[in-house]
Amino acid sequence: MELLRMSSDEIQKQGHAVAESVSDFKYEDGEDSIQPQKGGTQADVHDMTRLGKKQELRRNFRFLSIAGFIMILQGTWEGTLLVASYGLENGGTGGVIWVTVAVIIGALAMVASIAEMASMAPTAGGQYHWVSEFAPKSVQKPLSYLIGWMSCLGWVTGCPSAAQLTSTLIQGLVLLKNNDANFVSLYQTTLLIMLFLVISVAFNVFFARSLPAAEGIFLIVHVFGFFAYLIVLWIMSDHASAKDVFFTFADEGGWGNQGLSCLVGMTTPLWCFLGPDAGAHMSEELKDASRVLPSAMVWATIFNGLFGLVILITFCFCMGNMDDVLNGPTGIPIVQVLYNSTGSYAATVVMIVVLILLSTVSTITCIAASSRQMWAFARDKGFPFSSYIEYVSSNPSLSNMTELIDQMQVRPGWDIPVNAIVVVLGVSLAITALNFGSAVALDAIISLSNAALLISYITSIGCVRLKRFRNEPLLPRRWSLGKWGGLVNDVALGFLVISFVISFFPTSPAPDAADMNWAILIFGLVIVVAMANYYISAHKHYVPPVCLIKND
Repeated sequence: MELLRMSSDEIQKQGHAVAESVSDFKYEDGEDSIQPQKGGTQADVHDMTRLGKKQELRRNFRFLSIAGFIMILQGTWEGTLLVASYGLENGGTGGVIWVTVAVIIGALAMVASIAEMASMAPTAGGQYHWVSEFAPKSVQKPLSYLIGWMSCLGWVTGCPSAAQLTSTLIQGLVLLKNNDANFVSLYQTTLLIMLFLVISVAFNVFFARSLPAAEGIFLIVHVFGFFAYLIVLWIMSDHASAKDVFFTFADEGGWGNQGLSCLVGMTTPLWCFLGPDAGAHMSEELKDASRVLPSAMVWATIFNGLFGLVILITFCFCMGNMDDVLNGPTGIPIVQVLYNSTGSYAATVVMIVVLILLSTVSTITCIAASSRQMWAFARDKGFPFSSYIEYVSSNPSLSNMTELIDQMQVRPGWDIPVNAIVVVLGVSLAITALNFGSAVALDAIISLSNAALLISYITSIGCVRLKRFRNEPLLPRRWSLGKWGGLVNDVALGFLVISFVISFFPTSPAPDAADMNWAILIFGLVIVVAMANYYISAHKHYVPPVCLIKND
C-alpha cells in the first residue's frame, strides 16, 4: 500500500535505487554464483545487471530448443493448411500465393527488427520494455504501459485461438466419419477448447523443465510432418495446372476489387507469421540470450516461411475443385483434401493426428510465452495484484546471499512463474466461456490477438526507427542490422501498418452482426480503459523498465 501512495518521481527514484542495489551485487564465476546455477553465461550476467533484474528463472533453453519453440508456436505450414479457406475465398489460389510471398518478405523484415532489439535488451518484457528504453523520454512511461497491456492482451487472447484450432480438427475428423454427428454445438466446442487449455497449462506447470526437450522433439515432428504431407499430396492427389494455380483469382467475399480482396485475404498468411516475439519472452530462460535468440528468431522464420510457401503451393495444386473443398461436410479443407487424395479414413486420421499433436504443442508454447509476458509486466507493477502474479517459487532476497545460495542448492523451487500461468489459464477460460452463449463474442475477442500484437510491434520498431532517424546512438548488440537497419525497419513498419488496418476488416463488405469484425470496437475500448486506469491510479505504482537500467 505504501507503493500506491508514492508519487511518480518517487517511483522513478525507487527504480534507480533498485537498479543500483542489483548492480552492486557482484556475480562471480564458480559455485557462489547465481547465474551458473541457473544456466547462464557472463553475457547473461551483464545483460541482467544492466537491465536491473534478478535472475529468477532457470536458463534451460538452447539454440535448437528456442528455435523449435518459435517455429512450433508460429506453426506456419500447419496454420497454412488450417486457415487456408479465408485466403482462398478472398484472393483465390493465385491471390493467396502471391500475397504469401509478400507477407514472407514483410515478416522477415519485422523479425529482423525485433531480433535486433532482443539482442540489445534480451528480457521477458519484450515490446513494452523496448518501448520504455527507446521511446522519447516524454512518453516512455505511459506508452510502455499501454504497450504492456497490448502485448499481454495479444498473447492471452491467442491461447484460446490456438486451442480452438485443435478442437476444430477433432470435430472435423468426427464429421468426416459421420456427417450427421452432433458434435459441433457451442457447448461441445467450448468444452473441447477448455480441455486443451487445461492440458497445456498442466504441462507448463508439472513438466516445465521438460519444455525445452519437448520443443526439440516436436521440432523434429514439425519437420518430418511437413515432408510427410508433401509426399502424400504429391503422390496421391490429382494436380491442377500451373496456370490455374498461380493465376486464378477469386473475390468470393464480394469486395468488388480483386486487389482489395487479396489484401483482405492476407489474414491467412499473416496469422501464420505472428508471434516471433515469443522467443524474446523466454529470453530469461535462454543461455547466452543476446547472441542465440536473434539468430534463432531469424532462422526459424526463414525455414517456416519456406515450409509455409511450399505447403501452400502444394495444397493449391492438389486440392481439386475449390468450391467442393471449401463447402465440404467437415468444414476444414485439409481434412477433405486428404480424404479425397487417400480415399482412406484411417490414413486421413493418421495425417490429421500429426496436426493435432503439433497444434497442442503450439498451445502449450503459447501458454508459456503468454505467462512470461504477463509475469514480466507484473514484475514492473503493471497489473493490479502484481505481487501475486510476479511470484516465482525460488525468489529469495538479494540482501542475504548465504540464504539465497542455500535455498538454490537445497530447495531450488520450480523456477517458473506458476502464478502467472494460473492467471493466463483463468483469463483464457473466461474468454472461452463466452462461447457458451455466442460464437460471435468469442471470435471478436480472439480476433484482438492479431491487432494487439501488431500495434506492439509497430510501436517498438517505430521507436528504434525514430532513434535512427534522429541519429541517436543505439544500445550495443551482438546481432545488428548494421547500415541496413533503417531500410529494414521501414519495410517492417510498412508491412505492419497495412496488416494492422486489414486485421479489422470483416469477411465481406456488407456484414451482418454475426459476420462483423468487432475487434476494432473492443480494441478501442481496451485502449481507453488502459489509459484511464493509468492516469487514475497505475502511474503511481507502475515502474517503467527504463528506471531500473544501469548504464555502463
